[in-house]
Amino acid sequence: MAVANITQDPKVESGMTKPSTTRKKHIREEPITWENWYKHINWLHTPLLTSLPLISIYGFYTTEIQSKTAIWAIIYYFITGLGITAGYHRLWSHRAYKAARAFEIFLIFAASGAVEGSIRWWCRDHRAHHRWTDTESDPYSAHKGLFYSHIGWMLLKQNPNRIGKSDISDLDADPLKRLQHRHYGIFAIGMGFVFPSLIAGLGWGDWRGGFFFAGVTRLIFVHHATFCVNSLAHYLGDTPFDDRHTPRDHFVTAILSLGEGYHNFHHEFPMDYRNAIKHYQYDPTKWLIKVLSYFGITYGLKKFPENEIKKGIIMMKEKKLNDERSKLDWENAKENNWICIEGIIHDVTNFMDEHPGGKSLLITSIGKDMSSAFNGGVYDHSNAARNLMSSIRVGVISVIHTENTEYHDADYSTFLKT
Repeated sequence: MAVANITQDPKVESGMTKPSTTRKKHIREEPITWENWYKHINWLHTPLLTSLPLISIYGFYTTEIQSKTAIWAIIYYFITGLGITAGYHRLWSHRAYKAARAFEIFLIFAASGAVEGSIRWWCRDHRAHHRWTDTESDPYSAHKGLFYSHIGWMLLKQNPNRIGKSDISDLDADPLKRLQHRHYGIFAIGMGFVFPSLIAGLGWGDWRGGFFFAGVTRLIFVHHATFCVNSLAHYLGDTPFDDRHTPRDHFVTAILSLGEGYHNFHHEFPMDYRNAIKHYQYDPTKWLIKVLSYFGITYGLKKFPENEIKKGIIMMKEKKLNDERSKLDWENAKENNWICIEGIIHDVTNFMDEHPGGKSLLITSIGKDMSSAFNGGVYDHSNAARNLMSSIRVGVISVIHTENTEYHDADYSTFLKT
């Protein structure tokens, strides 16, 4: 459309003016100053995220906590939290499994109660996060700091020119996702605040407690459980599968985020419906998906081949071992000018300039088994040469014979490069 408009402009066609090709700078491309700081603020997210703690504190000071309401708040925390982890994350962002339509509808309402944006918005950013991890195109890159990756990226406006592109055509094709996105405000307010208040109010008459504790306070915990995956899970823990990027595995983050804390595994194998692969690791999201699969509610659960997972573990162990080895002083065969002849290691350092065949021939032989060359392959050496060699011996490669295999003693064979 822009091209059509330009060609229809008589001034452009006549050469009087030229269309501007300069792109207007986004506010996030400019430094924050006293004059423009308010333009950098996301005025939708910031009031919500900063006011919730204040409302919660007010609720604690003015409203008595009833045991039934406290229990309901905890239950609803898990319902809405699992709506994010099992729904937004593993089902719709990564398509790690499939679900019956009725369960999808349940997850839509449950995740809406977490008030973290629509499915379309959440999954678009998350897919971009995986595709562009730790780069400028990562919406919540860990390289921008712990605070930024935790919550700062939502308090400030995002630069659409910087965020990496991601394909969400599969979500746009689903009328349920389109409906939730179009009317997300109703879904968020209804499931985030109205529904928990109704349950407590109609159930046992605690309308205020339902709002302040099952609504607001519960929501704060759900928010920061999710935020910890973007922040702590990129700073705290180990890298047993890959260390090229920041994601890490740690049980503390897993406990805080309903099993999402085994983040190193997840970034290496994002299509796997599990985050924790060991039976003792905390991953209630995995347990829920697995249990429901026995009833046909979830199906098509994706698991990365066990053989490939083990390869990743072994490769990382080798890498870490090599890193440790590099810190130690290991003798090097070429530095010591050692060669092997008939299973005996000889140090030819002091013989280099005296060798009748020339120094260069010995240099090319360092660290090698030269038995064949010494015994006629290049030159059949005399007895005098053999007697001279006996005076520069430094070790013997011992050979252990078993029924089917011949082993060389590592103490000596590791000095040689064949």
